[in-house]
Amino acid sequence: MKTTTLILGCGDIGTALGQRLQAQGLHAIGVRRRVESLKEAGLEAASADLADPASLAGLPDADILVYVASADRFEEAAYRAAYPEGLRATLAEFGAREKVPRHVFFISSTSVYAQRDGESVDETSPTEPTGFSGQLMCEAERALLAHDLPGTVVRFSGIYGPGRDRLIRQVSEGRIAPASPAMYTNRIHRDDCAGVLAHLVGRVLAGEAVDELYLATDSEPAPLHDVMAWLAKQLKVEATETIQSPLRRRASKRCSNTRLLESGYTFQYPSFREGYAQVLREGGFLPEKA
Repeated sequence: MKTTTLILGCGDIGTALGQRLQAQGLHAIGVRRRVESLKEAGLEAASADLADPASLAGLPDADILVYVASADRFEEAAYRAAYPEGLRATLAEFGAREKVPRHVFFISSTSVYAQRDGESVDETSPTEPTGFSGQLMCEAERALLAHDLPGTVVRFSGIYGPGRDRLIRQVSEGRIAPASPAMYTNRIHRDDCAGVLAHLVGRVLAGEAVDELYLATDSEPAPLHDVMAWLAKQLKVEATETIQSPLRRRASKRCSNTRLLESGYTFQYPSFREGYAQVLREGGFLPEKA
């Protein structure tokens, strides 16, 4: 009998995941309030409000749950609703069913790390976030790992890709981060986000072990200045303005993906160079050749 993966909060990453699973011959259902975009992407879809337990009760049983919701706004109330409250409601609903899921994946963020001085961090590093976003992510992580259902937290670093091109636009305007002090940035392409999740779902379905926590980031943490200087070279623009805080929340750490690599995942875009080259090429950012 074909297994079912339910992708809850199925936006950009969830849609890419669902398409990958379908291409592998697996059954995937995307769940969000408005499902038109999922149907346009060729996905089977179900409508539900993750904050409404009665709405969740109408969803079908699933072997795998992937909780990849996004907050509507960068506000504490929106984050609380999307992460700890929405995840708890999902766990309560599916954990009480006659057929319970084999595994639950919760998509978290490296915002749970408070390290700011270029430290290396991995799955064993302390998480002591000072901002509400990281604190609420940590709360949701704990809720999953304390639940009876088997679960895995996947912490994504800075996601970029098609439609996620803010850094490119900054550079195209001649803006760049300072070279000193070095402010490390950690990135992962949208397609690798989907690839990582498909890889881990595949391991569960194959009866292979998965850890409770993975840090999902590419293989080259890099100073933000270096990333932006590389982009400027590709775009053939000259930096005219130094911006002190190009990221919304200033931080500097170097995230390790060793555990993920050891699980057998191979990155499609192992560094920002390969990944941004794809975004520049596909997004029409590169200057026309003479």
